[in-house]
Amino acid sequence: MRVKEKIMDENDIERTLNRLAHEIIERNKGTKNIAIVGIRTRGEFLAKRLAEKISKIEKTQIPVGVLDITFYRDDVRLKLRQPEVKTTEINFTIDDKDIILVDDVLFTGRTVRAALDELIDFGRPKTVQLVVLIDRGNRELPIQPDFVGKKIKTNLNEEVKVSLREVDGEDSVLLIEHD
Repeated sequence: MRVKEKIMDENDIERTLNRLAHEIIERNKGTKNIAIVGIRTRGEFLAKRLAEKISKIEKTQIPVGVLDITFYRDDVRLKLRQPEVKTTEINFTIDDKDIILVDDVLFTGRTVRAALDELIDFGRPKTVQLVVLIDRGNRELPIQPDFVGKKIKTNLNEEVKVSLREVDGEDSVLLIEHD
């Protein structure tokens, strides 16, 4: 496996999150009805960063939650090792809210499908809008993002590796090629 390309650095990610924050505010005509929910692990930290940026722009607090989709995945029984389960934290009602669902990379669509299944167990949102830092294509399910940081074309032997300072100590997005 080798690094094929550096897609984003720390500055690129920061600029992209600033743009996404403004796009979310514009599309929703403000922040009155929105709440942000990140998909663990890196979607959680992107969601918190977006909420912070939106809060500063609009001078209001945005509810933020986190989904752990481990048991909602359709491949959980196919994995040989024991999955690491963390908690889902949604401490607000999602009923009639415009939920901004955040993940780092959109690939097959299966992670988002699992997140939607779990989210609906918490109530009935008015809308669910998907935000992804990277859309790498190759969908297996008919799921498309509403907000995209960067769209790239990838092959199936490639991987998009998002690193965030909260988890990995640095911000970057790399395209990795597997031999």
